[in-house]
Amino acid sequence: MTATYTAKDIQVLEGLEPVRKRPGMYIGGVSSAGLHHLVWEVLDNSVDEAMNGYATEIVLTLHKDGTSVTVADNGRGIPVDIHPKHKKSALEIILGTLHAGGKFEHQNYKTSGGLHGVGSSVVNALSKNLVATIKRDGHEWRMEFAAGRPTGKLKKVGPARGSGTTIYFHPDPTIFPKTEFDADLIRHRLEITSYLHKGVKVVFKDETAASGGKTDTFQHREGLVQYLAKLTKEREAKPVIDQPFNFERETDDGKVEVVFHWTESTEEHVRSYVNGIPTGSGGSHETGLRTGINKAIRNYVETHNLTPRGVTISAEDIREGVVGVLSLFITDPQFQGQTKDRLNNPEAQQLVDTAVRQSFEHWLNENRTAAEAIVHRIILAARAREASRAASASVSRKTATSGRLNLPGKLSDCSNSHRGDSELFIVEGDSAGGSAKQGRDRGTQAILPLRGKVLNTESVALAKVLENKELADLVTAMGCGVGKDFDLKKLRYHRVILLADADSDGHHITTLLLTFFYRHLRELLAAHRVYLAVPPLYRVDIGKESYWAADDADRDRIFKKHRKANSKVEITRFKGLGEMMPKVLWETTLNPKTRRLLRVEVDDALETDRVMSDLMGKDPSARFRFIMERAEEAEELDV
Repeated sequence: MTATYTAKDIQVLEGLEPVRKRPGMYIGGVSSAGLHHLVWEVLDNSVDEAMNGYATEIVLTLHKDGTSVTVADNGRGIPVDIHPKHKKSALEIILGTLHAGGKFEHQNYKTSGGLHGVGSSVVNALSKNLVATIKRDGHEWRMEFAAGRPTGKLKKVGPARGSGTTIYFHPDPTIFPKTEFDADLIRHRLEITSYLHKGVKVVFKDETAASGGKTDTFQHREGLVQYLAKLTKEREAKPVIDQPFNFERETDDGKVEVVFHWTESTEEHVRSYVNGIPTGSGGSHETGLRTGINKAIRNYVETHNLTPRGVTISAEDIREGVVGVLSLFITDPQFQGQTKDRLNNPEAQQLVDTAVRQSFEHWLNENRTAAEAIVHRIILAARAREASRAASASVSRKTATSGRLNLPGKLSDCSNSHRGDSELFIVEGDSAGGSAKQGRDRGTQAILPLRGKVLNTESVALAKVLENKELADLVTAMGCGVGKDFDLKKLRYHRVILLADADSDGHHITTLLLTFFYRHLRELLAAHRVYLAVPPLYRVDIGKESYWAADDADRDRIFKKHRKANSKVEITRFKGLGEMMPKVLWETTLNPKTRRLLRVEVDDALETDRVMSDLMGKDPSARFRFIMERAEEAEELDV
């Protein structure tokens, strides 16, 4: 029987129904993080009033039940007059309509954390009940909602002094498995808010029985300087200079506030924020900060001829021990998703880079004693790194297998006996292996060719895996063992690089090898020792110039960018690595100065495990669903 599919099967979600149907799209999920995201959305609106100069106090109350919250500010108050087009009060539109707010243009808010117009309405949609109380124009107004829908009209309660917005909400237990808020988490967020917006009074009233009705008041006149002192103390990191670099600049493009100093710690620790919102995953602004610090230090060292003999200072050496806070305010932040964990604005990098580099370099020249202490700290880091590398290099790779293992006969090992810069290329096929052997750097690059497609090791016991000669040879060549015998210190190479053809068969072989590493040598992935080489699929000859393209999109980009009128164009598609001349393979894929490597990382272990199981496991239905769901994405198949 064939199921019918007609217009009556099409469902249209209206109002706030999409939020209740798919809350994860708006708050990242219904876990504890999603639950607290509701608090952050309401808090951010009050913070927006404060950062734009309209509010001086924010009070957040966690009520006795531990499952409901009130956020109040003394800002202007949400407008309650009737919208000329929609014939409803502005309050009802803001709380009951997605993408409605006063932050899309910039007459009312120069900078803000809420830009999508969904924050307040999402909180409303996901709350069992929500009450909005507004004070403005000499009156107090109130409106109540349940599951995002008004339960009555906007009411004028009576006369009132001052202005402000108060939002009470109780998350819907039919949506959230647990609705108990974490008081410590909220308290921490409020304290950070007070540091980022110096002078603003932030109050946390914890009415739960566990706290005994405790009230905390946070207000920091020195802002980020006090925050840095707190971070440094918490990390037990002793500063190497007396006073931190503290900088604030406002331009038409945005406002940059940054404070940092060097400590005796061996770790770098930077907290970043955009319009008061923490960006735990960093982004373009953090990249700009790191680049600005590096440039300023290098300019100072070169100008004053402080470069030490025999020591090369890396970017990591410069930033080792840095503890700092970066706070950026810009008009149109582009966050990665509604949860706003990472900033994507490309212009933010240049904004922060330029501001920090210029000001920090000037500060170094004005504070020579502090500057010399910082440079000394950096040189010590560089010497320690090189000493560590030398100690590691003194351990012969050959020793790792001496007396215990016999290296595979098809392994073309490198001649350098040190691990420091050695690489093992796992190459698809004897033909490609032959080209790689001829084109490689024999001193540092080893080649291990594999015959055909290796065993799919998903759901295969380790003992069975090691019966496969190709995989057994690979384990022997690496020298680090596998399973309970794994020892990273015995890995004979600094990098393990998978090198397969740039076509569908090559991708399949790479996937099979990654399955083996993920299931049986996950420690290598965690240690960031596994890489993918990116060989070219095409050579594009335009006139007298040759360009290398990794895939069809890269080929088309090169063609569009470099083609000139009347120029002769010739495109060659490589059938495989084996047909590439050794010199070409070296220039495009093996040469560390010109090649491109992708480091294999596992960001989400649970999601990776699920995808690996679906795509490589024994159940074909999971693969079928995956293929059918993405069928429209396959514009052209490589068959």
